[in-house]
This record gives sequence, structure tokens and C-alpha cells, in this order.
Amino acid sequence: MRPAYLKISPRTSALLLFCAWLAALLPALAGPPADPDEVATRALEHAIIIDTHADTPQAMLEEGYDLADPASPYMISIPKLRAGHLGAEFFSIWVDVTWPKQDLIHRALDLIDVTYEQVARHADALGLATTADDIERLHREGRIAILLGVEGGHEIEGDLRALDIYCRLGVRYLTLTHTKNDELADSSGDQPRWNGLSPLGRKAVERMNRLGMMVDISHVSDKTFYDALAVSKAPLIASHSCCRALCMVPRDMSDDMIRALAKNGGVMDVNFYSGFLSQAYADGYKKIEKQVEAAVAAARAGYARQGKRLSYLEEVKIEQRLTKDLPVPSYTVIADHIDHAVKVGGIDHVGLGSDFDGIDSTPRGMEDVSKIPALVRELARRGYSEEDLEKILGGNVLRVMRQVEQVARQSQAEK
Repeated sequence: MRPAYLKISPRTSALLLFCAWLAALLPALAGPPADPDEVATRALEHAIIIDTHADTPQAMLEEGYDLADPASPYMISIPKLRAGHLGAEFFSIWVDVTWPKQDLIHRALDLIDVTYEQVARHADALGLATTADDIERLHREGRIAILLGVEGGHEIEGDLRALDIYCRLGVRYLTLTHTKNDELADSSGDQPRWNGLSPLGRKAVERMNRLGMMVDISHVSDKTFYDALAVSKAPLIASHSCCRALCMVPRDMSDDMIRALAKNGGVMDVNFYSGFLSQAYADGYKKIEKQVEAAVAAARAGYARQGKRLSYLEEVKIEQRLTKDLPVPSYTVIADHIDHAVKVGGIDHVGLGSDFDGIDSTPRGMEDVSKIPALVRELARRGYSEEDLEKILGGNVLRVMRQVEQVARQSQAEK
């Protein structure tokens, strides 16, 4: 005999049967699972794909490179941007940390100027953007938005007024350091000097908040990262960084850093460099690093004897020759880093920051910007929805830009 507390009334029994029937029916009502290829196709049609870091201006300035070149040997060109469905590209205004200190701003201005020239020359395909609204407007017009980011605090030559000048010229982010410490902060590639942000660096972050420039923490030391989070009133970005949990190099971000950046409202834009994505490649490079450095130093010395400088593009060729036998990963490793960043920080805090034309090794299948659709399809196969993809591909960066713009308006109104 069934205990009293286990007795089920006819009404309850009927309700349980109905629930079981409904549970069996719901999957059929929902229809078949979304086809990954269809999800990817729709995302490529509708998303505004934003790449937050490419070093192509070096080629424009040093080689006279034209972005419309149909036979371009570079990773970024107008035809390749079109094939990759790019809506916006941030061009890096990067000056080598070994450049004469008194000429850093002049070199940066030359890079900005040559970018402006290319945008003007190809106004049918390109347009300069300085706001999130500009990016969306240009996208509606069928043009690719070109934005600017200065890579390295050394490029202000210790004078905060340079930030105002860069901002007026359209620069919308500043990377606090490059591979060496500068007047603003400590770099992940150097020994600590300031124990994070310097006093001038704190003022620079505050000034960028007022100007509406995003604070970029790629390349910085861990302490600099946390200092910048503490000072900034606006979300930060990591314009081209990867996950340290998957590739243990100082340039990559730890899980704690990814979580802190997400809590701040910022975005981590995943880098496409093999040495930041793959532990095997990073370990292989470490074994020949001194050989690479010696070859580059010798080439620089040879050029110096002729009264010239070794160009960045020539340096990349030297590195490519010496690293050709390293184990290059598949492009799917980029999706691995996106997966990890999403798991740790959330879907609203991950984007793309390729570092195209600034790296000597990209994963197989991601040789240039035209290959971006392959990454989108891989993410769709991993279960990302169209909404998820639109966030990762550019929506998250647009959201941060708008928040940074809002903080600037409020700061300027309070002044």
C-alpha cells in the first residue's frame, strides 16, 4: 500500500502527464537547431566587424603602399577588407621605441598624414571615423570606417598637450606603453620603473577620459593594468591581446585581468599573432629569440653605417626568415582564445584586434583580413548565436566607444 504522503490525486496526475507531453513537444515546436553556416552568413551580412589594431600605415609611409592595390602583399587592402566583410579598421600609429626621442611626434604625424591621404584617395570605399555613430553611418553608406590609435605613450614625448593634438586629428585610443617603459607607465616587456602608472600616466588617463580617447592596456605590465582600471572613469580596451591561460607570455592577459576588465565594462580584442596564441610557437620562438635579436641588431648597425634606419617591414622579413620552421597553429586557435575570454569575462567583453601587418606570423588559414569569414564560421560551429557573433565582431567595441564618449561629455560639462 502506498504511504499517504505518496498518494497523487487524479488532478495532479493529469497535470504531470500534461507536463511530460509538453516537454516532449517543445523541441519539435522550436524547430531544428540553427545551421551554423546560416548563422555565420547572417552575421557576416548584418554585423559591423571592427578590427581594433593593424599596423598598415608603416607600409603606406615607407613603401608608398596604396590600399587599393589588387595585388597587395600586405595583410590589409581595400579588396581584402571587402572580402573579409570589415566595417571598421583601427590603424595603429606606431613609432619604434628606439626612434629619436625628439622626433617621435613628427613621425607619428607623418603616419597620421599618410592615412588621411589614403582615405581621401579612396573616398568611395573608405571614410574617416571618430565616433561610434560615424562607424554606423559609413557602414550604411557601404564604406569602410578608418580609425586611428596611437600605440605607445612614448609618442607624446612627455607632454600631455600632445594628447589634445592627437585627439583633434582623430586618434581615438592611446596604448599606454609599447615594448619598453615610457614616461606614462611600465611595460610588460621591461623591468618595473614606476611600479605601474607614473604620476604623469595617471594624469594622462584622466585627460583621455575628458577627451573621449579610449585607454588601451595592451603591452602594459600587470600593475599598470590595475592602476589604469583604478584611475579611469571610462571602460578600457585591450586592443590586441590574448589569454595567458592558453599561452603563457607576459603580453597576454591573466584570467584575473580578463575578469577585472569585464567588471570595468571594457573589451579584450583578441590578437592573431601565433606567438601570443600558441604555447608551442611561443616556446619555439624563445629558443631562437637571441638569434633573431642579434640578426635585427646587425641589420640596424649596417643601415646606421650608411646613415639610414632599418625599416619595420625589413625587420619583419628578417624575423620571418628565422622563424619559418616554427610550428604555426591553425586559425582555430583564435577561436580557442575567444572561447576562453568569453567563459572568463562574458560575451559582452570580447572583440577582435588582429595586429595585421604588425606581426611576422599568423595562424594557418588567417593569413590576411580576407580570411575573417572562416573565423566567423568556426565560431558559429562552436554554438555562438548571431547575436553573440555581432557582439564579438564589433558590437562590444561600439558599446565601449559610446560609453567613453559619454564619460567625456559629462567630464567636459562639469569643467
